[in-house]
Amino acid sequence: MIHLSRWKVILLGLSLAFGILFAYPSLLTPAQREALPGFLPKNTLNLGLDLQGGSYLLLEVDVTEMQSKRVANTVEDVRQVLNEAQITPVSIQPDATGVVITLSSDAQVDTAFTAIRDVVTRSGSGGVADRQVTRQQNNRLRVAFTDAALNNMGPDAVSQSIEVVRRRIDNLGTREPSITRQGADRIVIQAPGESDPAELERVIGQTAQLTFQMVDVDNSIEDALAGRVPPDAVLMADELGNPLLVKRRVLVSGENLTRAFVTQDQNGQTAIGFNFDSQGAQRFGEATAANIGRPFAIILDGKVISAPVIRSAILGGSGVIEGNYSIASAGEMVSLLNGGALPAPLNVEERRTVTAELGKDAVDRGMQATALGFVVIVVFMFLAYGFLFGGISVIGLVLNGILIVAAMSMTQATLTLPGIAGLILTFAVAVDANVLIYERMRDEARQGRSVIASLDAGFNKAMGTIIDANLTTLVAALIMFFFGAGPVRGFAWTLSIGVFTSMLSAVLVAQVGLAWWLKVAKPKKLPVAE
Repeated sequence: MIHLSRWKVILLGLSLAFGILFAYPSLLTPAQREALPGFLPKNTLNLGLDLQGGSYLLLEVDVTEMQSKRVANTVEDVRQVLNEAQITPVSIQPDATGVVITLSSDAQVDTAFTAIRDVVTRSGSGGVADRQVTRQQNNRLRVAFTDAALNNMGPDAVSQSIEVVRRRIDNLGTREPSITRQGADRIVIQAPGESDPAELERVIGQTAQLTFQMVDVDNSIEDALAGRVPPDAVLMADELGNPLLVKRRVLVSGENLTRAFVTQDQNGQTAIGFNFDSQGAQRFGEATAANIGRPFAIILDGKVISAPVIRSAILGGSGVIEGNYSIASAGEMVSLLNGGALPAPLNVEERRTVTAELGKDAVDRGMQATALGFVVIVVFMFLAYGFLFGGISVIGLVLNGILIVAAMSMTQATLTLPGIAGLILTFAVAVDANVLIYERMRDEARQGRSVIASLDAGFNKAMGTIIDANLTTLVAALIMFFFGAGPVRGFAWTLSIGVFTSMLSAVLVAQVGLAWWLKVAKPKKLPVAE
Protein backbone atom coordinates (compact mmCIF):
# COMPACT_ATOMS: atom_id res chain seq x y z
CA MET A 1 0.00 0.00 0.00
CA ILE A 2 2.98 2.28 0.56
CA HIS A 3 4.51 1.62 -2.87
CA LEU A 4 4.96 4.65 -5.14
CA SER A 5 2.57 3.53 -7.90
CA ARG A 6 2.02 5.52 -11.07
CA TRP A 7 -1.75 5.78 -10.71
CA LYS A 8 -1.43 7.44 -7.29
CA VAL A 9 0.92 10.07 -8.68
CA ILE A 10 -1.42 10.68 -11.65
CA LEU A 11 -4.44 10.94 -9.35
CA LEU A 12 -2.62 13.41 -7.11
CA GLY A 13 -1.60 15.48 -10.13
CA LEU A 14 -5.13 15.53 -11.51
CA SER A 15 -6.50 16.57 -8.11
CA LEU A 16 -4.03 19.44 -7.90
CA ALA A 17 -4.81 20.54 -11.49
CA PHE A 18 -8.55 20.43 -10.79
CA GLY A 19 -8.12 22.44 -7.62
CA ILE A 20 -6.03 25.16 -9.23
CA LEU A 21 -8.21 25.32 -12.34
CA PHE A 22 -11.47 25.94 -10.47
CA ALA A 23 -10.16 27.77 -7.39
CA TYR A 24 -7.92 30.25 -9.24
CA PRO A 25 -10.76 32.44 -10.68
CA SER A 26 -11.91 33.26 -7.12
CA LEU A 27 -8.61 35.11 -6.58
CA LEU A 28 -9.02 37.32 -9.68
CA THR A 29 -10.85 40.59 -10.17
CA PRO A 30 -13.92 40.63 -12.46
CA ALA A 31 -11.89 42.28 -15.24
CA GLN A 32 -9.16 39.63 -14.97
CA ARG A 33 -11.73 36.84 -15.10
CA GLU A 34 -13.27 38.29 -18.25
CA ALA A 35 -9.83 38.33 -19.86
CA LEU A 36 -9.37 34.59 -19.33
CA PRO A 37 -9.60 32.36 -22.44
CA GLY A 38 -13.07 31.05 -23.17
CA PHE A 39 -12.22 27.42 -22.43
CA LEU A 40 -11.16 28.17 -18.85
CA PRO A 41 -13.76 28.13 -16.04
CA LYS A 42 -14.78 31.56 -14.71
CA ASN A 43 -17.06 30.58 -11.85
CA THR A 44 -16.12 32.05 -8.50
CA LEU A 45 -16.97 31.24 -4.91
CA ASN A 46 -20.40 32.69 -4.14
CA LEU A 47 -20.79 34.44 -0.80
CA GLY A 48 -24.04 34.11 1.13
CA LEU A 49 -26.26 36.81 2.53
CA ASP A 50 -24.35 37.01 5.81
CA LEU A 51 -21.03 37.50 4.01
CA GLN A 52 -21.73 39.90 1.16
CA GLY A 53 -24.90 41.58 2.42
CA GLY A 54 -28.34 41.55 0.86
CA SER A 55 -32.03 41.32 1.66
CA TYR A 56 -34.10 38.97 3.81
CA LEU A 57 -37.85 38.59 3.42
CA LEU A 58 -40.32 36.41 5.30
CA LEU A 59 -43.52 36.04 3.28
CA GLU A 60 -46.83 34.43 4.14
CA VAL A 61 -48.99 32.90 1.40
CA ASP A 62 -52.56 34.19 1.74
CA VAL A 63 -54.33 30.85 1.30
CA THR A 64 -57.66 32.29 2.49
CA GLU A 65 -57.64 34.89 -0.29
CA MET A 66 -56.83 32.19 -2.83
CA GLN A 67 -59.75 30.08 -1.62
CA SER A 68 -62.08 33.09 -1.93
CA LYS A 69 -60.85 33.59 -5.49
CA ARG A 70 -61.45 29.93 -6.33
CA VAL A 71 -64.98 30.19 -4.93
CA ALA A 72 -65.61 33.32 -7.00
CA ASN A 73 -64.49 31.47 -10.13
CA THR A 74 -66.85 28.64 -9.21
CA VAL A 75 -69.71 31.14 -9.02
CA GLU A 76 -68.97 32.32 -12.57
CA ASP A 77 -68.65 28.73 -13.82
CA VAL A 78 -72.06 27.90 -12.33
CA ARG A 79 -73.62 31.05 -13.76
CA GLN A 80 -72.28 30.20 -17.24
CA VAL A 81 -73.49 26.58 -17.06
CA LEU A 82 -76.98 27.62 -15.98
CA ASN A 83 -77.12 30.25 -18.72
CA GLU A 84 -76.17 27.68 -21.37
CA ALA A 85 -78.83 25.31 -19.97
CA GLN A 86 -81.37 28.18 -20.10
CA ILE A 87 -82.04 27.98 -16.37
CA THR A 88 -82.69 31.13 -14.36
CA PRO A 89 -81.75 30.54 -10.71
CA VAL A 90 -83.56 32.13 -7.81
CA SER A 91 -80.20 32.93 -6.19
CA ILE A 92 -76.51 31.99 -6.24
CA GLN A 93 -74.85 32.46 -2.85
CA PRO A 94 -71.14 31.78 -2.24
CA ASP A 95 -69.90 30.45 1.12
CA ALA A 96 -66.47 29.60 2.54
CA THR A 97 -65.77 26.56 0.36
CA GLY A 98 -68.35 26.61 -2.43
CA VAL A 99 -71.60 28.03 -3.72
CA VAL A 100 -75.27 27.31 -2.95
CA ILE A 101 -77.74 27.52 -5.88
CA THR A 102 -81.45 27.95 -5.25
CA LEU A 103 -83.78 26.93 -8.09
CA SER A 104 -87.53 27.25 -8.60
CA SER A 105 -88.53 23.64 -9.30
CA ASP A 106 -87.48 20.00 -9.01
CA ALA A 107 -87.15 19.77 -12.80
CA GLN A 108 -84.64 22.63 -12.79
CA VAL A 109 -82.74 20.93 -9.97
CA ASP A 110 -82.39 17.71 -12.00
CA THR A 111 -81.27 19.53 -15.16
CA ALA A 112 -78.85 21.82 -13.32
CA PHE A 113 -77.40 18.92 -11.30
CA THR A 114 -76.55 16.97 -14.47
CA ALA A 115 -75.13 19.98 -16.33
CA ILE A 116 -72.97 21.20 -13.42
CA ARG A 117 -71.74 17.70 -12.58
CA ASP A 118 -70.54 17.18 -16.16
CA VAL A 119 -68.63 20.48 -16.16
CA VAL A 120 -67.09 19.89 -12.72
CA THR A 121 -65.93 16.41 -13.71
CA ARG A 122 -64.29 17.68 -16.91
CA SER A 123 -62.53 20.58 -15.19
CA GLY A 124 -60.73 18.44 -12.61
CA SER A 125 -56.95 18.20 -12.82
CA GLY A 126 -55.43 14.81 -13.61
CA GLY A 127 -58.85 13.34 -14.23
CA VAL A 128 -59.86 13.81 -10.57
CA ALA A 129 -62.58 16.35 -9.84
CA ASP A 130 -61.64 18.93 -7.21
CA ARG A 131 -65.29 19.97 -6.73
CA GLN A 132 -68.45 18.01 -6.10
CA VAL A 133 -72.18 18.70 -6.54
CA THR A 134 -74.68 17.69 -3.86
CA ARG A 135 -78.45 18.07 -3.57
CA GLN A 136 -79.93 19.92 -0.62
CA GLN A 137 -83.45 20.59 0.61
CA ASN A 138 -85.74 23.29 -0.75
CA ASN A 139 -84.62 22.98 -4.39
CA ARG A 140 -80.99 23.74 -3.65
CA LEU A 141 -77.72 22.50 -5.04
CA ARG A 142 -74.29 23.01 -3.50
CA VAL A 143 -71.06 23.03 -5.50
CA ALA A 144 -68.09 22.82 -3.13
CA PHE A 145 -64.43 21.86 -3.14
CA THR A 146 -63.64 18.38 -1.91
CA ASP A 147 -61.76 17.83 1.36
CA ALA A 148 -58.72 16.59 -0.59
CA ALA A 149 -58.71 19.74 -2.74
CA LEU A 150 -58.96 21.98 0.33
CA ASN A 151 -56.17 20.11 2.12
CA ASN A 152 -53.85 20.35 -0.90
CA MET A 153 -54.70 23.94 -1.72
CA GLY A 154 -52.34 25.50 0.84
CA PRO A 155 -49.25 23.28 0.26
CA ASP A 156 -49.71 23.48 -3.52
CA ALA A 157 -49.95 27.28 -3.35
CA VAL A 158 -46.72 27.50 -1.34
CA SER A 159 -44.87 25.19 -3.75
CA GLN A 160 -46.10 27.12 -6.80
CA SER A 161 -45.25 30.44 -5.14
CA ILE A 162 -41.69 29.29 -4.43
CA GLU A 163 -41.14 28.42 -8.11
CA VAL A 164 -42.65 31.70 -9.32
CA VAL A 165 -40.59 33.73 -6.84
CA ARG A 166 -37.44 31.86 -7.89
CA ARG A 167 -38.01 32.66 -11.57
CA ARG A 168 -38.66 36.33 -10.80
CA ILE A 169 -35.51 36.65 -8.68
CA ASP A 170 -33.49 34.91 -11.39
CA ASN A 171 -34.75 37.53 -13.85
CA LEU A 172 -33.34 40.22 -11.53
CA GLY A 173 -29.88 38.71 -11.91
CA THR A 174 -29.49 37.86 -8.21
CA ARG A 175 -26.88 35.13 -7.69
CA GLU A 176 -27.70 32.08 -5.61
CA PRO A 177 -30.86 33.23 -3.83
CA SER A 178 -32.03 31.02 -0.99
CA ILE A 179 -35.79 30.40 -1.19
CA THR A 180 -37.11 27.93 1.36
CA ARG A 181 -40.42 26.91 2.90
CA GLN A 182 -40.94 27.72 6.57
CA GLY A 183 -43.84 26.05 8.32
CA ALA A 184 -47.08 25.40 6.48
CA ASP A 185 -47.60 28.66 4.58
CA ARG A 186 -44.47 30.79 4.82
CA ILE A 187 -41.55 31.41 2.50
CA VAL A 188 -38.09 32.70 3.48
CA ILE A 189 -36.14 34.57 0.80
CA GLN A 190 -32.48 35.48 1.18
CA ALA A 191 -31.12 37.42 -1.80
CA PRO A 192 -27.38 38.14 -1.58
CA GLY A 193 -26.35 41.40 -3.24
CA GLU A 194 -29.86 42.92 -3.16
CA SER A 195 -29.54 45.93 -0.85
CA ASP A 196 -33.16 47.10 -1.10
CA PRO A 197 -35.73 44.65 0.29
CA ALA A 198 -38.57 47.02 -0.65
CA GLU A 199 -37.62 46.80 -4.34
CA LEU A 200 -37.29 43.03 -4.09
CA GLU A 201 -40.68 42.87 -2.38
CA ARG A 202 -42.28 45.03 -5.07
CA VAL A 203 -41.12 42.74 -7.88
CA ILE A 204 -41.82 39.36 -6.34
CA GLY A 205 -45.01 40.38 -4.50
CA GLN A 206 -47.08 41.15 -7.59
CA THR A 207 -49.42 38.33 -8.47
CA ALA A 208 -49.03 39.05 -12.24
CA GLN A 209 -52.42 37.52 -12.98
CA LEU A 210 -53.23 38.36 -16.58
CA THR A 211 -56.79 37.85 -17.84
CA PHE A 212 -58.75 38.73 -20.98
CA GLN A 213 -62.42 39.56 -20.30
CA MET A 214 -65.17 41.16 -22.34
CA VAL A 215 -66.37 44.69 -21.61
CA ASP A 216 -70.10 44.78 -20.79
CA VAL A 217 -71.66 47.19 -23.30
CA ASP A 218 -75.21 45.87 -22.85
CA ASN A 219 -75.73 47.48 -19.44
CA SER A 220 -75.56 51.13 -18.47
CA ILE A 221 -72.31 52.37 -16.94
CA GLU A 222 -74.35 55.09 -15.16
CA ASP A 223 -76.45 52.44 -13.42
CA ALA A 224 -73.28 50.63 -12.38
CA LEU A 225 -71.81 53.85 -10.98
CA ALA A 226 -75.04 54.34 -9.04
CA GLY A 227 -74.51 50.95 -7.39
CA ARG A 228 -76.65 48.79 -9.68
CA VAL A 229 -73.91 46.51 -10.99
CA PRO A 230 -75.11 43.38 -12.84
CA PRO A 231 -74.27 40.14 -11.00
CA ASP A 232 -72.13 38.85 -13.90
CA ALA A 233 -70.04 42.02 -14.18
CA VAL A 234 -67.67 44.14 -12.09
CA LEU A 235 -66.91 47.86 -12.16
CA MET A 236 -63.29 48.74 -12.99
CA ALA A 237 -61.30 51.69 -14.32
CA ASP A 238 -59.06 51.79 -17.38
CA GLU A 239 -55.50 53.17 -17.44
CA LEU A 240 -56.86 56.73 -17.82
CA GLY A 241 -59.24 56.38 -14.88
CA ASN A 242 -62.40 56.04 -16.97
CA PRO A 243 -64.97 53.58 -15.49
CA LEU A 244 -65.54 50.30 -17.29
CA LEU A 245 -68.07 47.57 -16.73
CA VAL A 246 -66.26 44.26 -17.27
CA LYS A 247 -67.75 40.79 -17.51
CA ARG A 248 -66.60 38.52 -14.68
CA ARG A 249 -66.10 35.52 -16.92
CA VAL A 250 -62.47 35.04 -17.98
CA LEU A 251 -62.04 34.29 -21.69
CA VAL A 252 -58.33 33.48 -21.54
CA SER A 253 -55.93 33.71 -18.57
CA GLY A 254 -52.18 33.98 -18.11
CA GLU A 255 -52.06 30.24 -17.51
CA ASN A 256 -52.23 29.84 -21.30
CA LEU A 257 -49.42 32.35 -21.85
CA THR A 258 -46.28 30.75 -23.30
CA ARG A 259 -44.17 33.85 -23.89
CA ALA A 260 -44.21 37.59 -23.37
CA PHE A 261 -41.72 39.99 -24.95
CA VAL A 262 -41.02 43.68 -25.48
CA THR A 263 -41.97 44.88 -28.97
CA GLN A 264 -43.41 47.92 -30.77
CA ASP A 265 -46.92 48.68 -31.88
CA GLN A 266 -47.91 49.97 -35.34
CA ASN A 267 -47.00 53.51 -34.26
CA GLY A 268 -43.49 52.57 -33.18
CA GLN A 269 -44.30 52.88 -29.46
CA THR A 270 -43.07 50.40 -26.87
CA ALA A 271 -45.57 47.58 -26.37
CA ILE A 272 -45.78 44.06 -24.96
CA GLY A 273 -46.21 41.10 -27.27
CA PHE A 274 -47.60 37.76 -26.15
CA ASN A 275 -48.10 34.22 -27.42
CA PHE A 276 -50.67 31.67 -26.23
CA ASP A 277 -50.47 27.90 -26.20
CA SER A 278 -52.77 25.90 -28.48
CA GLN A 279 -55.65 25.87 -25.98
CA GLY A 280 -55.32 29.60 -25.30
CA ALA A 281 -55.04 30.38 -29.00
CA GLN A 282 -58.26 28.44 -29.70
CA ARG A 283 -60.17 30.19 -26.90
CA PHE A 284 -58.82 33.60 -27.90
CA GLY A 285 -59.69 33.02 -31.55
CA GLU A 286 -63.24 31.87 -30.74
CA ALA A 287 -63.82 34.79 -28.37
CA THR A 288 -62.58 37.44 -30.79
CA ALA A 289 -64.45 35.92 -33.74
CA ALA A 290 -67.73 36.00 -31.78
CA ASN A 291 -67.29 39.58 -30.53
CA ILE A 292 -66.07 41.63 -33.51
CA GLY A 293 -66.76 45.30 -32.95
CA ARG A 294 -66.97 44.94 -29.19
CA PRO A 295 -64.26 45.99 -26.70
CA PHE A 296 -62.48 43.56 -24.43
CA ALA A 297 -60.38 44.29 -21.36
CA ILE A 298 -56.82 43.14 -20.74
CA ILE A 299 -56.51 42.99 -16.95
CA LEU A 300 -53.33 42.60 -14.91
CA ASP A 301 -53.66 42.11 -11.15
CA GLY A 302 -57.18 43.52 -11.11
CA LYS A 303 -56.33 46.64 -13.14
CA VAL A 304 -57.38 47.26 -16.73
CA ILE A 305 -54.19 48.00 -18.66
CA SER A 306 -55.83 48.12 -22.09
CA ALA A 307 -59.35 47.90 -23.54
CA PRO A 308 -59.11 47.69 -27.34
CA VAL A 309 -61.98 47.06 -29.73
CA ILE A 310 -61.88 43.73 -31.59
CA ARG A 311 -61.54 44.63 -35.29
CA SER A 312 -61.20 41.07 -36.56
CA ALA A 313 -60.76 37.54 -35.30
CA ILE A 314 -57.28 36.96 -33.82
CA LEU A 315 -56.57 33.37 -34.79
CA GLY A 316 -52.78 33.17 -34.53
CA GLY A 317 -52.60 32.91 -30.75
CA SER A 318 -50.53 36.09 -30.45
CA GLY A 319 -51.14 39.78 -29.97
CA VAL A 320 -49.81 43.08 -28.68
CA ILE A 321 -50.74 45.02 -25.53
CA GLU A 322 -50.47 48.74 -26.22
CA GLY A 323 -50.01 51.39 -23.56
CA ASN A 324 -47.76 54.14 -22.28
CA TYR A 325 -44.81 51.90 -21.50
CA SER A 326 -41.18 52.82 -21.11
CA ILE A 327 -38.53 50.26 -22.00
CA ALA A 328 -37.91 49.63 -18.28
CA SER A 329 -41.57 49.23 -17.31
CA ALA A 330 -42.28 47.00 -20.31
CA GLY A 331 -39.26 44.84 -19.48
CA GLU A 332 -40.37 44.50 -15.87
CA MET A 333 -43.88 43.45 -16.90
CA VAL A 334 -42.49 40.94 -19.39
CA SER A 335 -40.35 39.42 -16.62
CA LEU A 336 -43.39 39.13 -14.37
CA LEU A 337 -45.53 37.53 -17.07
CA ASN A 338 -42.82 35.08 -18.12
CA GLY A 339 -42.19 34.21 -14.48
CA GLY A 340 -45.77 33.10 -14.07
CA ALA A 341 -48.61 34.21 -11.86
CA LEU A 342 -48.61 33.76 -8.13
CA PRO A 343 -51.47 31.47 -7.10
CA ALA A 344 -52.14 33.61 -4.01
CA PRO A 345 -51.08 37.01 -2.63
CA LEU A 346 -47.91 37.15 -0.53
CA ASN A 347 -47.99 39.12 2.72
CA VAL A 348 -44.67 40.41 4.09
CA GLU A 349 -44.21 39.30 7.70
CA GLU A 350 -40.61 40.46 8.12
CA ARG A 351 -38.01 42.30 6.05
CA ARG A 352 -34.36 42.74 6.90
CA THR A 353 -31.26 44.17 5.26
CA VAL A 354 -27.70 42.98 5.82
CA THR A 355 -25.29 45.73 4.77
CA ALA A 356 -22.18 45.06 2.72
CA GLU A 357 -20.09 46.54 5.56
CA LEU A 358 -21.47 43.99 8.02
CA GLY A 359 -20.85 41.26 5.46
CA LYS A 360 -17.23 42.41 4.96
CA ASP A 361 -16.69 42.37 8.70
CA ALA A 362 -18.05 38.81 8.84
CA VAL A 363 -15.73 37.77 5.99
CA ASP A 364 -12.71 39.33 7.69
CA ARG A 365 -13.47 37.67 11.00
CA GLY A 366 -14.17 34.35 9.29
CA MET A 367 -10.89 34.50 7.40
CA GLN A 368 -9.05 35.37 10.60
CA ALA A 369 -10.63 32.40 12.36
CA THR A 370 -9.74 30.12 9.43
CA ALA A 371 -6.15 31.37 9.32
CA LEU A 372 -5.78 30.98 13.09
CA GLY A 373 -7.18 27.46 12.99
CA PHE A 374 -4.84 26.57 10.12
CA VAL A 375 -1.79 27.93 11.96
CA VAL A 376 -2.67 26.06 15.17
CA ILE A 377 -3.04 22.81 13.24
CA VAL A 378 0.27 23.35 11.40
CA VAL A 379 2.16 24.08 14.62
CA PHE A 380 0.66 21.03 16.30
CA MET A 381 1.58 18.70 13.44
CA PHE A 382 5.17 19.99 13.30
CA LEU A 383 5.61 19.66 17.06
CA ALA A 384 3.99 16.23 17.28
CA TYR A 385 5.44 14.54 14.16
CA GLY A 386 8.38 16.60 12.99
CA PHE A 387 9.02 18.45 9.76
CA LEU A 388 8.83 15.41 7.47
CA PHE A 389 5.59 13.80 8.60
CA GLY A 390 4.10 17.09 9.78
CA GLY A 391 5.07 18.79 6.51
CA ILE A 392 3.37 16.07 4.47
CA SER A 393 0.19 16.63 6.51
CA VAL A 394 0.36 20.38 5.92
CA ILE A 395 0.73 19.83 2.15
CA GLY A 396 -2.37 17.61 2.27
CA LEU A 397 -4.15 20.31 4.27
CA VAL A 398 -3.34 22.98 1.67
CA LEU A 399 -4.53 20.70 -1.13
CA ASN A 400 -7.71 20.01 0.84
CA GLY A 401 -8.47 23.73 1.12
CA ILE A 402 -7.85 24.25 -2.61
CA LEU A 403 -10.12 21.32 -3.51
CA ILE A 404 -12.94 22.62 -1.27
CA VAL A 405 -12.85 26.08 -2.89
CA ALA A 406 -12.67 24.47 -6.34
CA ALA A 407 -15.60 22.14 -5.66
CA MET A 408 -17.76 24.95 -4.30
CA SER A 409 -16.88 27.19 -7.26
CA MET A 410 -17.62 24.45 -9.78
CA THR A 411 -20.98 23.59 -8.20
CA GLN A 412 -21.74 27.28 -7.56
CA ALA A 413 -22.44 26.50 -3.91
CA THR A 414 -22.84 29.46 -1.57
CA LEU A 415 -20.38 30.00 1.25
CA THR A 416 -22.04 31.31 4.41
CA LEU A 417 -20.62 32.24 7.80
CA PRO A 418 -21.56 28.81 9.23
CA GLY A 419 -19.95 27.41 6.08
CA ILE A 420 -16.65 28.92 7.20
CA ALA A 421 -17.12 27.08 10.50
CA GLY A 422 -17.61 23.92 8.47
CA LEU A 423 -14.40 24.71 6.58
CA ILE A 424 -12.44 24.99 9.84
CA LEU A 425 -13.95 21.75 11.11
CA THR A 426 -12.99 20.10 7.82
CA PHE A 427 -9.35 21.02 8.38
CA ALA A 428 -9.45 19.33 11.78
CA VAL A 429 -11.10 16.23 10.30
CA ALA A 430 -8.51 16.12 7.51
CA VAL A 431 -5.60 16.18 9.98
CA ASP A 432 -7.36 13.60 12.12
CA ALA A 433 -6.80 11.02 9.38
CA ASN A 434 -3.05 11.74 9.41
CA VAL A 435 -2.97 11.52 13.21
CA LEU A 436 -4.60 8.07 13.11
CA ILE A 437 -2.14 6.86 10.46
CA TYR A 438 0.94 8.27 12.18
CA GLU A 439 0.00 6.97 15.62
CA ARG A 440 -0.54 3.51 14.19
CA MET A 441 2.87 3.69 12.50
CA ARG A 442 4.44 4.78 15.79
CA ASP A 443 2.90 1.83 17.66
CA GLU A 444 4.09 -0.64 15.02
CA ALA A 445 7.64 0.78 14.98
CA ARG A 446 7.90 0.68 18.80
CA GLN A 447 6.99 -3.02 18.63
CA GLY A 448 10.15 -3.59 16.56
CA ARG A 449 8.69 -3.85 13.06
CA SER A 450 10.65 -2.54 10.08
CA VAL A 451 10.08 0.89 8.53
CA ILE A 452 8.17 -0.38 5.50
CA ALA A 453 6.12 -2.80 7.63
CA SER A 454 5.25 0.04 10.03
CA LEU A 455 4.21 2.29 7.15
CA ASP A 456 2.06 -0.41 5.58
CA ALA A 457 0.42 -1.27 8.90
CA GLY A 458 -0.24 2.40 9.60
CA PHE A 459 -2.24 2.82 6.41
CA ASN A 460 -3.93 -0.61 6.41
CA LYS A 461 -5.05 -0.73 10.04
CA ALA A 462 -6.04 2.93 10.34
CA MET A 463 -8.05 3.02 7.12
CA GLY A 464 -11.10 1.31 8.60
CA THR A 465 -11.27 3.81 11.45
CA ILE A 466 -10.81 6.74 9.04
CA ILE A 467 -13.65 5.54 6.80
CA ASP A 468 -15.97 4.99 9.77
CA ALA A 469 -15.26 8.44 11.20
CA ASN A 470 -15.76 10.21 7.88
CA LEU A 471 -18.87 8.19 7.05
CA THR A 472 -20.41 9.18 10.39
CA THR A 473 -19.61 12.84 9.73
CA LEU A 474 -21.07 12.59 6.23
CA VAL A 475 -24.34 11.06 7.49
CA ALA A 476 -24.70 13.84 10.08
CA ALA A 477 -23.98 16.48 7.41
CA LEU A 478 -26.54 15.00 5.02
CA ILE A 479 -29.21 14.98 7.75
CA MET A 480 -28.51 18.66 8.46
CA PHE A 481 -28.59 19.46 4.73
CA PHE A 482 -31.92 17.79 3.97
CA PHE A 483 -33.75 18.78 7.15
CA GLY A 484 -32.08 22.11 7.85
CA ALA A 485 -32.52 25.47 6.19
CA GLY A 486 -30.46 28.54 5.35
CA PRO A 487 -27.16 28.74 7.28
CA VAL A 488 -27.51 25.17 8.57
CA ARG A 489 -27.52 23.86 5.00
CA GLY A 490 -24.48 26.02 4.18
CA PHE A 491 -22.58 24.45 7.07
CA ALA A 492 -23.68 20.94 6.05
CA TRP A 493 -22.76 21.44 2.39
CA THR A 494 -19.24 22.69 3.18
CA LEU A 495 -18.73 19.85 5.63
CA SER A 496 -19.94 17.25 3.10
CA ILE A 497 -17.54 18.49 0.44
CA GLY A 498 -14.77 18.53 3.03
CA VAL A 499 -15.34 14.87 3.92
CA PHE A 500 -14.56 13.74 0.37
CA THR A 501 -11.68 16.16 -0.23
CA SER A 502 -10.06 15.38 3.14
CA MET A 503 -10.15 11.65 2.46
CA LEU A 504 -8.50 12.21 -0.90
CA SER A 505 -5.92 14.75 0.17
CA ALA A 506 -4.90 13.39 3.58
CA VAL A 507 -4.50 9.74 2.57
CA LEU A 508 -3.24 10.21 -0.99
CA VAL A 509 -0.68 12.92 -0.18
CA ALA A 510 0.60 10.91 2.77
CA GLN A 511 0.94 7.75 0.67
CA VAL A 512 2.74 9.45 -2.23
CA GLY A 513 4.93 11.60 0.02
CA LEU A 514 6.04 8.81 2.34
CA ALA A 515 6.55 6.36 -0.54
CA TRP A 516 8.82 8.88 -2.27
CA TRP A 517 10.72 9.48 1.00
CA LEU A 518 11.10 5.74 1.54
CA LYS A 519 12.41 5.26 -2.00
CA VAL A 520 14.92 8.13 -1.85
CA ALA A 521 16.10 8.15 1.78
CA LYS A 522 15.93 4.38 2.49
CA PRO A 523 15.67 5.04 6.25
CA LYS A 524 16.61 2.53 8.94
CA LYS A 525 14.28 4.02 11.56
CA LEU A 526 10.90 5.67 11.51
CA PRO A 527 11.24 9.31 12.68
CA VAL A 528 7.88 9.37 14.49
CA ALA A 529 8.93 6.38 16.64
CA GLU A 530 11.75 8.32 18.28
